[in-house]
Amino acid sequence: MHLNTFDQYQQNKSWIHQLDPRVKVVTAILFIISTAVLPDGAWLAFMISWSLVIGAALAAHIQPWFVIKRSLLVLPFLLAAVTILFTLPGATIWRGPMGLTISDNGLMRFASILLRSWISVQMAIVLTSTTRFPDILHALRHLKVPAILVSILAFMYRYVFVMADEVGRMLRARAARSARFPGQKGGRSLWWRSKVAGNMVGQLFLRSIERSDRVYQAMLSRGYRGELLTMNRHVMLSKDWMILAVSLLIIVIVQGAGRLV
Repeated sequence: MHLNTFDQYQQNKSWIHQLDPRVKVVTAILFIISTAVLPDGAWLAFMISWSLVIGAALAAHIQPWFVIKRSLLVLPFLLAAVTILFTLPGATIWRGPMGLTISDNGLMRFASILLRSWISVQMAIVLTSTTRFPDILHALRHLKVPAILVSILAFMYRYVFVMADEVGRMLRARAARSARFPGQKGGRSLWWRSKVAGNMVGQLFLRSIERSDRVYQAMLSRGYRGELLTMNRHVMLSKDWMILAVSLLIIVIVQGAGRLV
């Protein structure tokens, strides 16, 4: 697996890319929180929020379809909220088998949850597409996020690629050792496949533990003391403060639009 399988940073020369990462991180977090606390059925505010996300993507020279396509990954996780359709009291708009009914309040709540999650994920995608992950980590340290939490995020990001390469090697080894006759499926029965998959997971776990210990010892020998060092100096310029102030004003306006009756 290649690095860009996970890392979707896009190197463009836009004014959003040139902003201090603290501005982008704070703006994205406040935007997501603002979207999460919008009232149910605040369709105008949802439309404005989504327009802001698409506008930010266009300003960063990112194709809107790229953002929309990647945000669709969140939709399967929203199935957990489907029960709201049938449990929230209200006027019945659909009656199905086994006494299941969909109320207007349930439909509105479910649609609102769907839009909140979808818009928030799109903003996170815009953030990661315009800001390198190490810069995001350093921005979090500037914002006084605990060092241990930032270190965990950094290691997770850096070594997920190592684990992906390890999985790729194990899959190639399995394919090289799984002969099959022409016109027949390889891999034998489902039970056999399950056993092989379980063995691979166990081997991956053991290899991960061994490699993590070697990596940590190598880091200590090279002077690691729990802090992530960087050669990039993050300095807030006047334009950064101005963009941050404008972003906060826009978020306040969206909140006001969400509470219009």
